[in-house]
Amino acid sequence: MNRFLKRLSLEKPIIQAPMAGGITTTEMVKAAMDGGILGSLASGYLAPQTLEEQIRIVSDHSDRPYQVNVFVPGNGKIPEDSEVNPWVARVPASQKRGNFMTIEEQWADFYKKIDLILQYKVKMCSFTFQLPPVKVVQQLKNEGCILMGTASTVNEAVLMEERGMDMVCMQGSEAGGHRGGFLEENGDSSIGLIALIPQTVDAIDIPVIAAGGITDTRGLNAALALGAEGVQVGTPFLLCKESGAHPVHKQRIIEANSAETRVTSLFTGKKARGIVNKWMMENEGYERSVLPYPHQHVLTKPMRQEAAQAAAPARMSLWAGQGIGSLGEETTVKEVIAKFDGKEGFV
Repeated sequence: MNRFLKRLSLEKPIIQAPMAGGITTTEMVKAAMDGGILGSLASGYLAPQTLEEQIRIVSDHSDRPYQVNVFVPGNGKIPEDSEVNPWVARVPASQKRGNFMTIEEQWADFYKKIDLILQYKVKMCSFTFQLPPVKVVQQLKNEGCILMGTASTVNEAVLMEERGMDMVCMQGSEAGGHRGGFLEENGDSSIGLIALIPQTVDAIDIPVIAAGGITDTRGLNAALALGAEGVQVGTPFLLCKESGAHPVHKQRIIEANSAETRVTSLFTGKKARGIVNKWMMENEGYERSVLPYPHQHVLTKPMRQEAAQAAAPARMSLWAGQGIGSLGEETTVKEVIAKFDGKEGFV
């Protein structure tokens, strides 16, 4: 029996990816739950009170399980003025930025969200960007919460298992949005799913969930054949009517192909895959000098907001995976799920 399906009593081994920044809406999550897959709330960038409101809405909608994804802070300090000032001069509207959060403030935000997950007895919690603290893992598991880590290499997956995760989402290089990797590797950590899944399955005993470029039943069946027990799907759900993505963002995904995306850290300070635009091309030479996350994110946020208001994709962060070449129109969550209905079994 597929352990992922059994543990969560799902009809299909699919997770609607938690896409932060307003893309994931409660309407999307509710539709995912109704469709027999695992819906996901994205707490990244949400104030704790907003997350609480979303948890209440989703919990009141259905008894079916869903997860909350949480960004785990690093240990970076607020950058010096000598590092910030060149970017202030380079980034339009950066003078309108908010205050940089101290590492203490970031951890305080993290723990408030963990408290909400405990308070509302959320069935599953996933972590991105780092290993969660041991104490948090113990608290959540003591309350019966299922835990999933995010990794992009086998070494990271091993650490996630050792930390107590019940499963791990393996993010292939094809995946859109932020990279979940957290280890410095000697070589290239951007590994495709065909190589990544079987190596990870051989190295750990917990279920592997595959993410990156999967858009229909063919990708699902390929991942299952390689040893994964489920898939996490992002970009196809971004194109749904239930999505909070900007119409321009959706249109660029419809128009673009997989050769038009690349990984960049220019927008947030973390590596993320998106559709190449003018601002990325103009500043490609400054990739190595970006401010650490989340400070680069804070600095570029006003620019991205103004670009969205003006429907100007040249300065927006247009996150998308390499599967966009097979996505040609706006759709619905129900229609996306239907593309994963094939003849192959899920167990």
